[in-house]
Amino acid sequence: MINSRRTNNCHYGCSIEAALDVIGDKWKGVILFHLLDGTKRFNQLRRLIPSATQRMLTLQLRQLEKDDIIIRKVYAEVPPRVEYSLTAFGFELKPILLNLREWGQKVMAKHV
Repeated sequence: MINSRRTNNCHYGCSIEAALDVIGDKWKGVILFHLLDGTKRFNQLRRLIPSATQRMLTLQLRQLEKDDIIIRKVYAEVPPRVEYSLTAFGFELKPILLNLREWGQKVMAKHV
């Protein structure tokens, strides 16, 4: 279930507002894009997204897990191993993320 991080108890004004509340933070789209091709360990994500701090990556992964977009699996090993993957609900974002990447490439080409 999606839990809004809003401070008040009002309902969303529209579905775009609801969607962006879940995936609109700076690194969430990038995280989700990298998980499209399969499960990743935390340090793999850190290497793929070097501009994100460890703290920010952790916070955004926790929010995505809370919103049922990703699954966090912890293995009882030493050192501990943690893996992240998309839920079925999260995988529904695939066409949106691919279209967003394509549109972003056009934006980048305009600003070269």
